Order: sequence, then structure tokens, then C-alpha cells
Amino acid sequence: MSDEEAVVVAIAPGDPLPAWCRSQWNVLAARAANGTLPHALLLCGPAGLGKRALTEAFVRARLCESPRAEGACGSCRTCKLLAAGTHPDRMLVTLEPNPKTGVMRKEIVVDQIRDLSSRLAMASQLGGWQIVVIDPADAMNVSAQNALLKTLEEPSDASLIVLVADQPWRLGATIRSRCQRLDFAVPPQEEALAWLSARGVESAEAVLAAAGGNPGQAWLLAEQGGMQRRQEVARDLLALAAGRAQAREIGKTWAGDEPDQRLDQAARLLEGALHAHAEGRKARFDPGWGDDVLAERFASANRLRVLLNGPLRADLALFEWLDGVPRA
Repeated sequence: MSDEEAVVVAIAPGDPLPAWCRSQWNVLAARAANGTLPHALLLCGPAGLGKRALTEAFVRARLCESPRAEGACGSCRTCKLLAAGTHPDRMLVTLEPNPKTGVMRKEIVVDQIRDLSSRLAMASQLGGWQIVVIDPADAMNVSAQNALLKTLEEPSDASLIVLVADQPWRLGATIRSRCQRLDFAVPPQEEALAWLSARGVESAEAVLAAAGGNPGQAWLLAEQGGMQRRQEVARDLLALAAGRAQAREIGKTWAGDEPDQRLDQAARLLEGALHAHAEGRKARFDPGWGDDVLAERFASANRLRVLLNGPLRADLALFEWLDGVPRA
């Protein structure tokens, strides 16, 4: 389960959207009401802020036969089809297994977009909207993006393509320019804490701080042992800096247990140390490095997170990064 998939579990269909998603919902609802919806939307921002929950709620509202101000009615024929996952005019393009190997692909390929274009060229089966969600849109390779561009330039009537991206900069500039963009940002602390407290998260303020203010990531930390994983990452980095541990052994451990989340926590720890130095206070995580080293390790951790989405061997890539940890 990905970070944002876990957050969608927390924000189940039918649940009220988080307060920080209200402005995006209002924009889409207003455009739908006055008939000015574009043919393509791009919803983007860090994982954990509810993009996918809002996308699902909006898709259901657009296809619903009797939509309300707050969303789909939940009881009409199309709502029942959506709930069963059998609505013929609701399409999803996402990561799929390679049919030759059975291994899950790490990118959306051109054949998937060509199949989508062929379906959109046909009339709606229920006589209404055809809605496509491409998620994660930033996983489309170059050929897939080029194929999608042709569809975006010649949209069919009553069709809507929704791109969902945690890393929108990986999409070509022309793709981005063809979409109305809605950004999701980290909400005010009081909204995030209220959302976490309503879900029974203990020590919500500490967990939220550990997640960099991102409530979805904070929920993930609380629900899936993330705080313990964060402590393990801090311990490993401090041990490396002190010369008490081997990068290869730590790399194997990280590669076998949520490597992306471990790198994310490493980056957050390094960022926290940088902020503490800038504010003239001692950080709780302090490997004894100067600001230049902290900044370089922070940037390289974030770069490696992106690269791990490709064909790299996680254990070797992590070993290389950990082996570069300087000794204090």
C-alpha cells in the first residue's frame, strides 16, 4: 500500500473531506455548476494531503444522477455501479503488471494510453460523462505522455481526464499546460491536529511534527509503526556517523523494509537538524555535521527516493547513499 493509498483508507468514500481540501472542492463544484469544467485537470501536491480522496469524491459526483452540494447521492444507479467498480464510463489508468513477466511495472506505458484513447473515441455507454483518472500521472514514461498529449489536444465531448501527481515536475510542460491545475499544500497546524485527533491519533502534535506538518503522512506514521521506523533511522544514521555500524548491513535492512519511507524519514531528520541550526538551537537528531553536509545529505536522499521508482537495485543504491555518510 502506497502512502497516499493508506490515506485514502483513512478518508473513505462518503467521509467528509478534510477541511484543507474544501477550497479545491469548491473550485471544482463551481466549475461543474456553471458548465466551465476543462477537459483535463491536474491535482498535485505531496502524498498524504487527500488528492485521491477528493478525486474519487468528485468523479462520483460528476457521474451521479442526483448529485448534491456535498457530493454524490450514493443511492442512484450510477452510484451503485461506481460502488461496485463496474461503471463503464469511469476509467482508471494506473500501474499494472507486465503481461509478459507478471512483475508490477514502475511506469505507465504507451499501450495503456493508446487503449485509453481508443475507449474515449467511442460514445459513452450510459449516455453521460466519460471520466478518466490517471494515477500516478507522474509515472507515465515519455512515450505515454506524448500519446496522451494528442488526446488532450483533441478532447472528446463530455469527457474529463484527471491526472493525479505527487511529483508534477516529472510531467512535460506541454502536458501541464493543457490541464487546469489544483495544488494541495500542507494545511494549518490546527486543522491537521483536529483531523488527527478525530481519528484517535495519540501524541498528535509530536507525530505531525515528525511528518513535517503533513497530516496524511502523520496518520501513516501513527498507524503503521512509522514513529518506531523514524527512531530506527535516526539510530542507524547516528551509528554510521560515529563509526559504530556498517553501511552495507544497514542498506540491506532498509531495502527490505519500506526503503522509501526510511529515506523520507532520513530526509526529514536532516531537514530538522538544518532548521535547528538556523534557529540557533540544538536538534534532537544531531550527527555532528555542518550545514553544508546536512544540506547535501538531505538533497541526495530526496533524489534517491525518486530514483528508487526506476530499475535501481534498492540495496545497492541505499548502500551507496549510506556509505557516503560522513563520520563525525
